[in-house]
Amino acid sequence: MNSETQSAGVSQWRDIFGRRPTGPLAGLVVADLGRVLAGPYCTMLLADMGATVVKVEGPEGDETRNWKPPVRGDDGTYYLSLNRNKHSIRLDFRNADDRAVVQELIHRADVLVENFKPGDLDRFGLDYESVAADNPGLVYASVTGFGRHGGDDLPGYDLLVQGMSGLMSITGSPDTEGYRSGIAVFDVMTGLHLCVGILAALQDRERTGQGQRVEANLMSSALSAMVNQTGAYALAGVVPTRIGNEHPSIYPYEPFPTADGELIVAVGNDSQFRRLCNEIGVPELAEDPRFAEASARSVNRVELRPILRKAMRMSTSTDWFARLRGCRVPVAPIQDVAGGVRSARELGLDPVVTIGSGPDAMPTVRHPLEFSHTPASHDVPPPALDSGSEAIREWLSVPATVSRPRREQTRTTKEYD
Repeated sequence: MNSETQSAGVSQWRDIFGRRPTGPLAGLVVADLGRVLAGPYCTMLLADMGATVVKVEGPEGDETRNWKPPVRGDDGTYYLSLNRNKHSIRLDFRNADDRAVVQELIHRADVLVENFKPGDLDRFGLDYESVAADNPGLVYASVTGFGRHGGDDLPGYDLLVQGMSGLMSITGSPDTEGYRSGIAVFDVMTGLHLCVGILAALQDRERTGQGQRVEANLMSSALSAMVNQTGAYALAGVVPTRIGNEHPSIYPYEPFPTADGELIVAVGNDSQFRRLCNEIGVPELAEDPRFAEASARSVNRVELRPILRKAMRMSTSTDWFARLRGCRVPVAPIQDVAGGVRSARELGLDPVVTIGSGPDAMPTVRHPLEFSHTPASHDVPPPALDSGSEAIREWLSVPATVSRPRREQTRTTKEYD
């Protein structure tokens, strides 16, 4: 579909709730059977980009609703951070009537996202083979912890993957135990990988009319996301170890003490190193054969480190940041999260926007992508449990009029307007 056709379609299309999404995925319907983090993060990104996302929750709701503190009002901020622009319906798959509702939703959906334990949905006839027989254009996206084969009995908790993948063995200082990342990094990575896979499968459906199953697991995402570290082992048999805040292959690339704190210096090439040396008053280092080239600096970092530290202690973090930024040396302060948000504002990134209006309005972190023609939106606050049930059931009660194959149905749910 070309941009002019898509733009015209989006401007006329209304979703289940009467909204007119502006994003590039407007017109797509997503059945969100995910919970906790990886699946909901993926579907929130899709919702921000215009997809209509129906969040199907069990009788008790998504577990993260009760992951507190912190809270905003009575709601856990964990749940609120992952579920904007969605519409909630509570369904118990053990109940035949509720099961019929979710089956009809999947029948009309373009995408299904789920992160049930492998085999759990089979009991309800919601496995890929069963639903694809009814809806062959469906993109059925699954998240597991360790795949559907040898690791299907292992629970998919991010911390377990951080340990098993090796991340904790390379996170921390050499004289400490391994540390987990400050966020559930592989849940987020897997959600991103799944989102990419969904978009690729939708593009393939544009060509072929056929949907397919897309699978992501935390362990594979972890090994992929560790890029040069797993690559070091796969390519050279090198097992990486903890080296604190340093980089295994380039130097200087770590925080340095200043007169009043610390400042990160991240030199990636010889030109940057030369500018650094000139600015901090040790230009001779750039000509020293031990340090002139990147590979030499990495090998001889023990000799180079105290010289740089002595020079950096001669001024404050604020002064060095301004001076080194001015001569195009990569530097950054170490801040808390509040400082990170504040810096993003100062850089014009507008990181926090408001969802909704009136008494229900709330701040949220902006969608990370910018589109020049079909912008992402932040329109609907995270839903209360089952708050969309009436509208969703009414929508599902209206007979669908679009004929198969699915290629002809893509982005044409506007007949429900």
